[in-house]
Amino acid sequence: QVQLVESGGGLVQPGGSLRLSCAASGRIFNIVYMGWYRQAPGKQREMVAVITRGGSRNYVDSVKDRFTISRDNAKHTVDLQMNSLRPEDTAVYYCKLRTWEGAENDYWGQGTQVTVSS
Repeated sequence: QVQLVESGGGLVQPGGSLRLSCAASGRIFNIVYMGWYRQAPGKQREMVAVITRGGSRNYVDSVKDRFTISRDNAKHTVDLQMNSLRPEDTAVYYCKLRTWEGAENDYWGQGTQVTVSS
């Protein structure tokens, strides 16, 4: 059983910073990537940032140059440093782990709320 536990969400003023952390535990094999997705009210869930096992990073255009994703392969953790936050970044942020064991397996965290407001 694989579990993902997120932490670090909260309320921050526009222009502020937050750091999200996610720790994966359980039987984890053949990680393809770990990443962060978000879902705002009334909108579809979207990819924010992912990092592959080899270290390649991909960001949604709206967060480039503001957010940085990092990962510790040995500890199965992934962090998202969010700077220069905007009200439109308000959403529930979800950690995702994709593995390969003959087929793709996706695991999700429970989500953490990020609210950017003055």
